Amino acid sequence: MSRLAPSARGSRLALLVVGLCWLAVLFDGLDMFIYGSVLPHLLETKTFGITADQAGDLGSYATFGMLVGALTAGTVADRIGRKRLMIGCVTLFSLASGICALSGSVAVFGLGRTLAGVGLGGLLPTAISMVSDYAPRGRGALVIGLLMTAHHAGGILSAYVAKWLVDPVGWRAAFWVCVVPLAFAPVLVKLLPESLSFLVAKGRTDEAHALAARYDVELPATDGKKSAADRWDALLALFRGREWIQTLLYWLASFGGLLLVYGVATWLPTLMRTEGYELASALTFVVVFNLGGIVGMLVAGRAADTFGAPRISAIWFALTAAGVYLLSVHLPTGVTTLVVFLTGVFLNSAQTMIYATVSIRSTPDNRATAVGWTSGMGRFGAVFGPWLGGQLLAAGHGDWGFTAFALAGLSSMVFIGIAALRTAGPGARARADQELVTAH
Repeated sequence: MSRLAPSARGSRLALLVVGLCWLAVLFDGLDMFIYGSVLPHLLETKTFGITADQAGDLGSYATFGMLVGALTAGTVADRIGRKRLMIGCVTLFSLASGICALSGSVAVFGLGRTLAGVGLGGLLPTAISMVSDYAPRGRGALVIGLLMTAHHAGGILSAYVAKWLVDPVGWRAAFWVCVVPLAFAPVLVKLLPESLSFLVAKGRTDEAHALAARYDVELPATDGKKSAADRWDALLALFRGREWIQTLLYWLASFGGLLLVYGVATWLPTLMRTEGYELASALTFVVVFNLGGIVGMLVAGRAADTFGAPRISAIWFALTAAGVYLLSVHLPTGVTTLVVFLTGVFLNSAQTMIYATVSIRSTPDNRATAVGWTSGMGRFGAVFGPWLGGQLLAAGHGDWGFTAFALAGLSSMVFIGIAALRTAGPGARARADQELVTAH
């Protein structure tokens, strides 16, 4: 059988793995966005006596947990396997939502959100690795882009869960819905194959060959595994000579980008309420925003292929900043809906283009390190964004929330723009695959 096209059996395996990972990431997005969707209700009913600044802290707890989960996912996956880690992450954030649903105080609720964040942060990079293993040849970027639509589909689902359940039943019901993915864990146990890369790396070649033969797929290359010393050397290479300037520019751009992504994701419904919109309309904006995110993920890569990832990232951040700022102006509902949609298109993919830029301009031997650390440093912005929104609301400056997030977008535009204008190193001249990696 020709290897120029994926076999029917290989395609079926790819469809199985991508389908299971898509559902897992859908639940990830639901759990991530549900807090922002119920937050206006929590504040209006003064649940647990919660204040705006405490609400911001709670939003940051989840993103801090995601930081921990994302940074430890690779190490844990190397030890126990990607399949087991995915199952563990789904189980963790589902049970953590149960803690939130049962909580009787801000402290317990915060514990639940932190634990959920660990599971959420560990799941996404692991799912991306899984689908990369099984994607048909030449379709890796497309498959990862498709996977990322699930996160925004989860955001849409969270808005409908809040609209349907919070007023008639109560906010706890929304978190009980987020426990439902626990029933998905046995499905993963039964149907999801282990990562071929993990099996090969662990020397379990008989299992890997059997799985590959069963579905007529190719085994991944066995070389390229870095030791701890190699990984540290790759990190130090990011600061040698004048490379430290470029590295810091990427990190600062990523910080502002994820501050913007998670700040808006957490506070969009609440800030729209402060602008005078009804709760139902504010939650509708969450749906529209995530629909824009799905469209953006599907078109950004095409635009970057044509015009270059750094240029698209800078332009996208400028358009995002303009859109976020316009949300602070009370416009007709139809115009606001359009602005929210376009902001979702540009915001979510602007950050992805930072990672694509870093990937393109890195040498093959340190590309994973460069992208990983850019993402890791950016996640500090993800922690800061929800906290910042809470502080502004607590100080009575909720109308400044969108302005502050718009300024974060402008800062990322400046930093990625300067980085793009600097002389490209040898890695930028080398041929590099444009890896679609998640900003979430």
